[in-house]
Formats: sequence, C-alpha cells, structure tokens
Amino acid sequence: MEPADATDATQRRRLVELLWQPPSAPRRGPRPTLTLTAIARAGIAIADTDGLGAVTMQRVAESLDVTKMALYRYVPGKTELVALMIETGIGEPPVLPADAPWRDQLDAWARQMYDRFRRHPWAVTATVGVRVLGPNELGWMERAINALNGTRLHGGEKLDVVVLLVGHVRNLAQQVAAIPTETPEQAMEPALSALLRGHEQRFPALLAAVASAAAHDGRDQALDFGLSRILDGVQLLLTDRARP
Repeated sequence: MEPADATDATQRRRLVELLWQPPSAPRRGPRPTLTLTAIARAGIAIADTDGLGAVTMQRVAESLDVTKMALYRYVPGKTELVALMIETGIGEPPVLPADAPWRDQLDAWARQMYDRFRRHPWAVTATVGVRVLGPNELGWMERAINALNGTRLHGGEKLDVVVLLVGHVRNLAQQVAAIPTETPEQAMEPALSALLRGHEQRFPALLAAVASAAAHDGRDQALDFGLSRILDGVQLLLTDRARP
C-alpha cells in the first residue's frame, strides 16, 4: 500500500495533467469516442438536477452510453471528474473593459461569478479547500487582480479584495440554492413575522427592520448591497492613501 503522501502526490499529478495538459486521446485501448468536455458536461447535467452527491462514474457512464470501465480510460475517478466539471461549469473568465474604472470591472466580475454559481449550485461546495485549480479558475482570479492594477493596493490586498468578493458571492449563491423557488428574504419573512407575533416587546428592532424593508421595497438586494459596501471600503482605503 502506498503512503498517503504518495497517493496524494499521484492524484495531484493526475489533476494537473488533466486540467492543464489534457490528453488528446487515451493512451491505450480502442479509438476514443468521448471528449473530456463531453464527460464534464454529462457530470454537470446530473449535478445541476440532483446535486453533486448524485454524480458517480457509473451514472455518468450510463448517460454517455458507455461502460464505467470505458469512462476510466479518460478520467481516473470522481475527484478528477469533479475537477473537470468545475473547470467547464465555471467556464472562461469574463472579458472586462480595460478602460473601465476598477470598481465597475470588479462589480461586473462578481455579478458574472454569481451567475455561474446560480446556474451550478453544486460548484459552491465543490470549490472549497486546498485543491488543484484549472486555467479557467485562475483566469477569473487574473481578471480581478488585473482590474486593481494601477491602484495603490499591494498584491496581498488585491488578493484579499478578491477573497471578500468571492465570499459574498458564494454565501449568497448558497443561500439562494437552498431555496430555489424564492429569494432568502422572501422565504424568511413569513417565518420571522410568525415568530415575532406576540414577542414584539422582546424584538422591537428586528420587527421594525422587517416592517421597514417591506414598506420601502428594501428586500432581496443583498447582492447589490454587499458588493457596494465591499467596493466602498476599498475606495475609501484608496482615497485615504491618495492624501498627502
């Protein structure tokens, strides 16, 4: 039995080869009939409908009308399959206008990332932890960092801005995915109102906030509000640094 470190290193090497140097064909066996993109899309279709847990090599093989052993000629296992699904599902990074202000670029970047997570909710949980990133994922990071070039932020701060934006987008996308027919605030409001009924004196601030949000149409703006506040904070930092 191989030591765990050796197994991890082997899997990492396979992932790097698969994502960064995808083979044009299996090295042995019959002439290839599948592509890595087709395999990834088959996995995505299952995950979009039934969740990531429903994705198995057997089910993907059946959807492609091949045997599981045939599928293994292209993809070593589920870890590698999910990595391909992420790379295909997230897709290539958005093209941002280079002449637009950094704030406009990052706002557009975050909204497009939110859209990808909304379309593929399973990707939120599949893209956590230390793992091998593909060229598309790194391309998204490159776009965001490049938008901040020319500002007074150093490299670590640029990365932190990206982390903040991704965190906001991921959190909201996860909440929305859990309630597919409603927004989180729409789903929460009736339950909150029922719980608060009879306890108005104990939770006056919360009661007032819920009532005010309904009266002023201040619900379901979490994406806009969060992005604006994050970017406001970055703008304030840059403004402070620009002072003599």
